[in-house]
Amino acid sequence: MIRDDVKAAQIAAMKAGDKDRSTATRAILAKIKDKDIELRTKDSKLDDDVMVTDVLQKMAKQRRESIEMFETGGREELAKAEKMELSVIMEFLPAQLSEEETVALIDDIKNELGAESMKDMGRVMAELKSRHGTEIDMSKASSLVKAALS
Repeated sequence: MIRDDVKAAQIAAMKAGDKDRSTATRAILAKIKDKDIELRTKDSKLDDDVMVTDVLQKMAKQRRESIEMFETGGREELAKAEKMELSVIMEFLPAQLSEEETVALIDDIKNELGAESMKDMGRVMAELKSRHGTEIDMSKASSLVKAALS
């Protein structure tokens, strides 16, 4: 389980005295705990690895956006810290599909659902996320779906 891998990495980082890595793993575990608490109040049950992967993907997206803003603003030291956290987050994410593989999946789903226009984008995105949500960066997939349907 990914959660156990993160916990083990945190312990190893603490023992090694790696403060940056320890901070990053602690942030990951805090977000996972927040999601656990959020899901406790809902009736839905998710597979643990799916839930953790979703949390990691959101964290990675936030870090990428922060890096872009910091670099645009000339704050290289903050961008460097975000890049370090992003690299730790990416270690725990399952391997992501390439753009070509993603386009092929989108075409398959588009044909299967009979999607032809932008009106069908929601259905295609929902099906793509339900089938391959842990393997695809959904923010990138969104632009690929738009291109396929336009």
